Amino acid sequence: MNLGLVLTGGGARASYQVGVIKAIAEMTGATQSPFSIMTGVSAGAINATYLMSRADQFNIAAQGLWDMWLNLTSEKVYRTDAASIATLGTKWLGSVGMGGAFGSQKRANHLLNTQPLRELLEQELRLDRLPQFFKSGIIKGVSISVTNYLTGTAISFYDGDEKTVPWVRSTRIGVRVPLTVEHVMASSAIPVFFPPSNIDGALYGDGCIRLSSPLSPAIHLGADKIIAVGIRYVRSNDQIVEINQTMKKSELSIAEIGGVLLNAVFLDSLENDAERLERINNTLSVLTEEQRKQRASELRPVPLLLLRPSQDLGQLAQGTLREFPTMIRFLLRGVGAKEDKGWDLLSYLAFEKAYTSQLIELGYHDTLRRKEEILKFMEC
Repeated sequence: MNLGLVLTGGGARASYQVGVIKAIAEMTGATQSPFSIMTGVSAGAINATYLMSRADQFNIAAQGLWDMWLNLTSEKVYRTDAASIATLGTKWLGSVGMGGAFGSQKRANHLLNTQPLRELLEQELRLDRLPQFFKSGIIKGVSISVTNYLTGTAISFYDGDEKTVPWVRSTRIGVRVPLTVEHVMASSAIPVFFPPSNIDGALYGDGCIRLSSPLSPAIHLGADKIIAVGIRYVRSNDQIVEINQTMKKSELSIAEIGGVLLNAVFLDSLENDAERLERINNTLSVLTEEQRKQRASELRPVPLLLLRPSQDLGQLAQGTLREFPTMIRFLLRGVGAKEDKGWDLLSYLAFEKAYTSQLIELGYHDTLRRKEEILKFMEC
């Protein structure tokens, strides 16, 4: 049985996945990765490639990922010094404020310099080990999804079993390549904030922008079962009605609008795809195996276990603005982020222990509470 793990994006919110993975490693006691297929998008691509490049030592990898995120700071993800912020600010001023008449000819397309993240990934990821794991059969496939900024297409760069056939759909395609740090940088490039990545002359950004079916890469790679880790806290219908009735506002800051936009990018697609997969599974359950084989689509049931946070990860970011480096606080306040508002936007950029440690612990304990259910699902 090929068990797949799907890790979605969300900037600093992806630290929630780290607690989930650590709990799974402990409850299974697995030395070798129990997941033969792993797919990641955005910051989830960082977690997926870290784990799969150490698939022969899953328990140690889970602890290493935990330690890496706990030691993470904003300075290790993007440059926070005054000179870097001023350089990019000047470029934005020339591109937007003065119609390109001021500043360099190269127009600004991002707010933060992520060279520190590149250096961290080059140090921590061991992607050169993947081919040997494919050959030995420890893992069957790994996928990293990105967005092509020119075509608006979701591209899932993957590597693994030679029998896996590249796929083409209207808005998403699968392309076999040896995976590199550049692919991970592209997948985790939060739009507007982080710079696009150039891969073979094309510019790519965060995979969550256009990947409307985040479960599909794992299915194409041959997953028979999937555990997916989301970052969206699901409210009850009563809670939704109450919030819409009580929350009224006549003014909005750019930070608040940006938070809603990033929520749309990072939170919705997995939930929608999970509902779609459930409908397909239910439909297939009324067909016999022979009837399924006769259908041209060759659909097959793929059981899914979706793990979600028990608390709103955005709300946990309240009060974290003071933890940001001085220049980043200045930048965020400029777009309206404060201690009591704009926290959804802050949550995606808050690579600070004050925030990520809460999410790691929450993911760990949320997962342990579902230990029996998870272990039963993982059984062959």
